[in-house]
Amino acid sequence: MTIDEIRDNFALLDEWDDRYRYVIELGRMLAPMPEAEHSATNKVNGCASQVWLSKQIDRSGNREPRLNYLGDSDAHIVRGLIAILLTLYSGHTPRQILATDAIAVFDEFGFREHLTPQRSNGLRSMVERIRSDAREALAAAS
Repeated sequence: MTIDEIRDNFALLDEWDDRYRYVIELGRMLAPMPEAEHSATNKVNGCASQVWLSKQIDRSGNREPRLNYLGDSDAHIVRGLIAILLTLYSGHTPRQILATDAIAVFDEFGFREHLTPQRSNGLRSMVERIRSDAREALAAAS
């Protein structure tokens, strides 16, 4: 699924209850994260729920590295937010990641008004973790 497909599906849903159900469904479609990846290293601090993001850096070929992610949470809605984040970021280069403003995308979807402050802080923590990974990968490639 692409971010444009998610955007189109959101546009079809007028009620926030329907949008929440859709986000939860996106979370159900998230690739499973192996139990071994639920580690302290992969845990995202600053989230009200338990959240893990595991990265793999693909350096194959003569191209810029790509960051691939698995994510998980103990909260259904957060798994959905992770699914949207990974659609935006996973499989992309560090430069692409740093050029993508995930918070603006979530604002476009209307999440600013519909997430609790704790969930919003957690979302920002997840975005910052991925952006930090991108900065580190970019520095290592230089």
